[in-house]
Amino acid sequence: VQLQASGGGLVQAGGSLRLSCAASGTTFRFDIMGWYRQNPGAQRELVATMDSFGITKGADSVNGRFTISREQAKNTVDLTINGLKPEDTGIYYCNGIYQSGTYWGRGTQVTVSS
Repeated sequence: VQLQASGGGLVQAGGSLRLSCAASGTTFRFDIMGWYRQNPGAQRELVATMDSFGITKGADSVNGRFTISREQAKNTVDLTINGLKPEDTGIYYCNGIYQSGTYWGRGTQVTVSS
């Protein structure tokens, strides 16, 4: 199973960013897909997820600024963050959960300049 992320890069504060992730090599549909963020020396933290019922969960730091969407049949998940802040900087990892298994993509760097 591979999770391939795209998007990311250098963005100015106040701008928007769209991250996309597509899974391959699966014979199942993920129960939950979403995004996590990690900075050097820090733990990987939740940004936003969506389960198979369409229920979303978002970190307090992005609430009101994010949109997450999935195509369950294709095992894809997209994340848009508006009103970017320097503290949104980090490596963003795509995540998929199926039953007791957790899968991670390689990560894509997002840098928000002030």
